[in-house]
Amino acid sequence: MAVERVYLDHNASAPLRESARSAMVDALAAANPSSVHAEGRAARAIVEDARRGVAALVNAKPDHVAFTSGATEAASTLLSPGWRMGRGAVRMSHLYVCASDHPCLLGGGRFDGAAVTRVGVDRNGIIDLGALEAALAGHEKDDGLPLVALHHANNETGVIQPVDEVSRIARAAGAVIVLDAVQAVGRIPVEISAGYADYLILSSHKIGGPKGAGAIVAASDLMMPLPLVAGGGQEKGHRAGTENVAGIAGFGAAAREALAELPYVESIRERRDSIEEHLRASDSAVEIFGVGAPRLPNTTFFVLPGIKAETAQIAFDLAGVALSAGSACSSGKVGPSHVLKAMGFGDRAGALRVSIGVSTTDKDVELFKAALAGILSRRPEVTRAA
Repeated sequence: MAVERVYLDHNASAPLRESARSAMVDALAAANPSSVHAEGRAARAIVEDARRGVAALVNAKPDHVAFTSGATEAASTLLSPGWRMGRGAVRMSHLYVCASDHPCLLGGGRFDGAAVTRVGVDRNGIIDLGALEAALAGHEKDDGLPLVALHHANNETGVIQPVDEVSRIARAAGAVIVLDAVQAVGRIPVEISAGYADYLILSSHKIGGPKGAGAIVAASDLMMPLPLVAGGGQEKGHRAGTENVAGIAGFGAAAREALAELPYVESIRERRDSIEEHLRASDSAVEIFGVGAPRLPNTTFFVLPGIKAETAQIAFDLAGVALSAGSACSSGKVGPSHVLKAMGFGDRAGALRVSIGVSTTDKDVELFKAALAGILSRRPEVTRAA
C-alpha cells in the first residue's frame, strides 16, 4: 500500500497555487509583450496586471517592480558596484552582508571578495547591530557609497531580523539597503513604503507561484544598478530579454492570493507551535534554533539528538513526510549549516527544517508526529542513553 505523503517544505518551494496554475495556462499562448499589435498588447496587459499584483503584496508602486528569472538573479543584479542615477554614474565601493544570509547574498554578487564584509550574528541568529555600526563607521566614503544587504527572515531558522534598527544604522552611514524578503513575504507583512529598505528581492515559487520568476522592487525610481542582463531594454532597461509571460502571470496571481491570506497567519503559527511542543515532549533534549528571537510563524529548525540530519531526513521521507535538512540550495550536499555556524554552534552536521503554509492541515501535523514517533522508537538504545 502506498505511503500517504505530507509536504512540510514550503521554505524550499511552496506548492503551486491553483490560481497561479490557471493564470499560467491562460498566458502560455501569449504573444511577445514588446510587440505593438493587438496580440502583443494583450500580452503586455497580462504582464502589467501581474506587476500590479506583486507591487500590492509589498505596498509598492507597480512601475517600481522589475521582473527577473528569480531571486538569485535579482540579488546578482542589485549587489553591484556600478549604479546609475539618471544619466550619472554612482559607485558602491563596499558591500556589507549578514553572516547567516542566503548564499545568493553571501556570494557578493558582482563585488570582488575583498570588497565584502560579513557581519556576525548572535546565538539566536540576530545580526550584531554594534558590529554593523562599527563596520559602517570605518567605511571609506571617498571611495563610494556603502551597500548593506541582508535577509528579512532566515530561510533555515525563520528568524526575523530587526530591519528598522538595521535601517537606522545604515541610513546614518549613508548606505543603500537591499532586503532579501523572499521568505518573509506572504508570511509576515512586508511594506517597502515603511522605509526600512531601498530595494526588495522577491521570489515567485516561495509564495506558491511558478519557479523561474522573481522581482526587484524599488522604493523609488531615482537609482538602479547597471543591468546584469543587457540587450533589448525590456523592464525599463533593468533586465533585458523577452518577458516570461506565463511565469510572470503565475507570480502575480500567487502574490494576490498570498496577500489575501495574511490575516490567517495565526493558524499557521498554532500548527507550528503544536509541532514544537510535540518535539519537546518526545525528547527533552531536542534543540530548536532561534527560539529566543522573533521568527516566521511557519518555520521550525531543530536537531534530534543522536540522529544525523541526513539520516533523519531519509527516515521521514520513507515515512511519507517531506522536510529538509537546511537550505534546498545545498540539496544533495547535506553537511554543516553555515547559518548554525554563524550562530556559534560550530560545524555540527546540520538540522531538520519543517516549514508549513496555509495549505498545511491538522492531519498533516498528526502525520508528522506519527512519523517522528516511529523514527524515535527505532533509535538505538545506546543513542537514547547518550
